[in-house]
Amino acid sequence: MSPAASAVATTAPELLHRTSPGFAVAFTPERARVHRMRRITAAHLALWGVDKSAADNVVLAVSELVTNGILHGCGDISLKVLYADDEVRVEVTDGNPEPARLSAAGDEDVSGRGLLLIRCFARDWGVSADGLTTWATFAAVRKQ
Repeated sequence: MSPAASAVATTAPELLHRTSPGFAVAFTPERARVHRMRRITAAHLALWGVDKSAADNVVLAVSELVTNGILHGCGDISLKVLYADDEVRVEVTDGNPEPARLSAAGDEDVSGRGLLLIRCFARDWGVSADGLTTWATFAAVRKQ
């Protein structure tokens, strides 16, 4: 076995062990995608053993952020969900450099509360410096 092959053989298991679960998907901005992204996210969270309460909050955030991307974005949308150190991070990139902002929805408004919900349930949330990606993090422990 060559020294290079030996180095790869000994480090590959270590790298696999340190790799955090996650997924990323890009899609066209169609309303039907919201439901699909919720289902994909819920399935991954269940596979990773994230407790139901935390998973419900993450799926809600995915729904709201993907909807915002479809309604206000430019071009294709990408969703990335990562799970590490008892935290789930959701990122939605929508191609619109105008950053997402909290809005004050009126009593009769049927929309405009998504980021407020995320702010209530997430550990933290924000927008990338370039305005293209809105993210949120959630405390998420494994099921007992």
